[in-house]
Amino acid sequence: MNRYQGRVVAITGAAQGLGLAMAIRFAAEGATVALADVNEQVLTDAAGTVAESHARLRTDVVDVTDSGQVGAWIDRVTAELGRLDVLVNNAGIIRDNRVEDITDDDWHAVIDVSLTGGFHCARAAFGPMKRQGYGRIVSFASMSWRGNFGQTNYVAAKAGIVGMTRTLALEGARDGITANAIAPGLIDTPMLASMNGSARDKLTNKVPMRRTGRPEDIAEAAAFLASEPAGYITGVVLDVDGGISIGSSIR
Repeated sequence: MNRYQGRVVAITGAAQGLGLAMAIRFAAEGATVALADVNEQVLTDAAGTVAESHARLRTDVVDVTDSGQVGAWIDRVTAELGRLDVLVNNAGIIRDNRVEDITDDDWHAVIDVSLTGGFHCARAAFGPMKRQGYGRIVSFASMSWRGNFGQTNYVAAKAGIVGMTRTLALEGARDGITANAIAPGLIDTPMLASMNGSARDKLTNKVPMRRTGRPEDIAEAAAFLASEPAGYITGVVLDVDGGISIGSSIR
């Protein structure tokens, strides 16, 4: 498919994991992709991987917690690539701990990257999207947004993403802009790999499908929500989690 021929897709946290999988998917469908990340070396490696599909792309080292850097990045993308059709707010980090052990730094680091960073990007993207009368914003929540032990900071950030997404959907509707969120479950990413093995296995056993997801599963969901045919879908949270959000079963 070439659903994204002539479209420009900007992705944060694009150097690895879900961000890289989405960059590869959008590029394979004809998009020009703008990759942003804080890690220059990993970003360079990612660009080499995406370039294998002969995609048109650009890379920028961007700290999403810095609104000035974000604004300058979006300005460069629109000036050099001519437009901005899709923004994927993917950048995020974890600093898990029980609430009484979460430091101020750990709280602010997670909120600043996952929530404030997403706000910076959405605010910067709204202008060019409104001017062209078209836009898709896909932001990343998590299955944890409903609440999860030991993740007060992360849950607060991801629940904030859900609220922000619903408001962006309302504010963008009349200008052809949709805003949706994806809530991944247990996906094979570097973040999941960093978990203790036994804890990871315990979580996997709670998934009705009895397996973790692949980054490509998330890329598929993002490519759908950001597509032109999905234009009547806005303000939703799409669970991509193998059924874990449904709840437990007596079987």
